[in-house]
Amino acid sequence: MAMRRSMILTPALMLFMLLSRCSEEPERLDDYLVDFATRIATDEGCRYRLDNSRLLIPRKGDGCSGNDRQRVILNYSFLNGDTIRVNAVNDIFTDGIRTDGFPEQYATDPVMIQSIWTGGGYLNMIIETEYHSRPHKVALFRDINSETVDLWFSHSREGDPPGYRKKMYASFSLDALSEKDDPQPIAFRLFIHTDNGVRTFHFTLQE
Repeated sequence: MAMRRSMILTPALMLFMLLSRCSEEPERLDDYLVDFATRIATDEGCRYRLDNSRLLIPRKGDGCSGNDRQRVILNYSFLNGDTIRVNAVNDIFTDGIRTDGFPEQYATDPVMIQSIWTGGGYLNMIIETEYHSRPHKVALFRDINSETVDLWFSHSREGDPPGYRKKMYASFSLDALSEKDDPQPIAFRLFIHTDNGVRTFHFTLQE
């Protein structure tokens, strides 16, 4: 998703800009993009892979350190070709599908869903939950006893007291669903406990 920075102009500021327009051009603000991406360690250095498989190269001097295959929210501007200026980067919760611990460790504290989608081989989530001070615990379980591919999103408040709504980001690798010997699309269901009950989502993972 692309976002352009803007300025809020008061009448006085608009008049000042109008009077000074003859002497100098107003400064142009750079465009920037914000995307989910995966940090990749290569022989040439750190790279960021977008979910459309495009590999972005941070310019020299821009920080690019951290775990390989870590999902991030990347704020960047294009400089030349695939070379970018990294304006900001933040790690987000990254995990895989768990087959052990279901249903014994499955937690059903509800969340509010903002967005869920698949991309880059991951199930990506933007959710909201009530947060006060204690870290919450999330996981993605697979019901191995089901005849279909059923995934259950687990969320535990871990005894966190009532607080305020906070946005959370998570990406779960779907590599465990892939069949290397039979690369066919894989349909699966996702179950999430929300404030309005259990919601079911249907996805198809394209190989």
